[in-house]
Amino acid sequence: MQGILVLGELDQNGLAGVTGELLALARSLAGETGDEVSVSLQGASIGSEEDDAIALGADKVYKVESPLLSEPQIDGHLSALEQVAEEADPSIILIGRTPLGRDVGPRIAFRLGAAVAQDCVEVSVDADTGRVSATRPVYGGNALANISFSGDGVQVVIVRPKTYEANEPDSGRTGSIEEFSADIDDTTIKARLVETVSQESEGVRLEDAGIVVSGGRGLGGPEPFDQLQSLSDLLGGALGASRAACDAGWIDHSHQVGLTGKTITPDLYITIGISGASQHMAGCSASKNIVAINRDEDANIFKSATYGVVGDWNKVLPSFIETIRELRDS
Repeated sequence: MQGILVLGELDQNGLAGVTGELLALARSLAGETGDEVSVSLQGASIGSEEDDAIALGADKVYKVESPLLSEPQIDGHLSALEQVAEEADPSIILIGRTPLGRDVGPRIAFRLGAAVAQDCVEVSVDADTGRVSATRPVYGGNALANISFSGDGVQVVIVRPKTYEANEPDSGRTGSIEEFSADIDDTTIKARLVETVSQESEGVRLEDAGIVVSGGRGLGGPEPFDQLQSLSDLLGGALGASRAACDAGWIDHSHQVGLTGKTITPDLYITIGISGASQHMAGCSASKNIVAINRDEDANIFKSATYGVVGDWNKVLPSFIETIRELRDS
């Protein structure tokens, strides 16, 4: 039992971003253990994605193609990953905490008789034991727990997206590609896709934005989000919100940042009227710079903010927007 196996995911553009993030983590762990990094790419048809995976850090690609893998359907992908794992016999399996991964991860651990660490935000290898040590939020993000694996079996680690940054692709890297024939029994697939509903969005995705502007319950209603949208447009960023604002119906839940929303890692995160509850901070704590505008000087957000403004957003925000316009036009 050796090596690190990554569950690779695909999207309409090729390799999903989480695959690059996991490969970067795998390469970091392999630097400590000397293990080979392999990735299981599973889909109906796989083309240049295999080369992209090698460029991002994979030493070996298991290419698993089947019509039953055309959708992010749990049972088919679980069966395929189980067979790849039996072939590769890895010591560590890395899976993203995506809609697919959060279901496949615990199930593959059960099938392999392995322990699983959920929603990890930091992963390393203990120098003394050679086993994985991980950190994950607990109690709704109010605390962080350090966990480790005992014994010598396979370790399944489910990693929160956007926790690690993908490496720059290296077109000079070489690796092997194995066309893996997985025996997937279609009678074991219990769910079927009935309908796909696409939501059109403009501009940069919230999860990928370098600048995010978010509003919370302190805004008092839905109307101020028009001003926040203007600010994010000026900065070339994306619009976010706290769960309280989304639950109130002021803005769609697709904008929600936090433990039960999107995890973001922007260079600049501007919050207006957000108190900074632990559940919200769990989704934005990796932001490089946080600017907080809040009338409550004791708001928790100021503990994490790089810069803070204590004041009424109605007075602060218009001047802030006007200053940015002047700087942009100068």
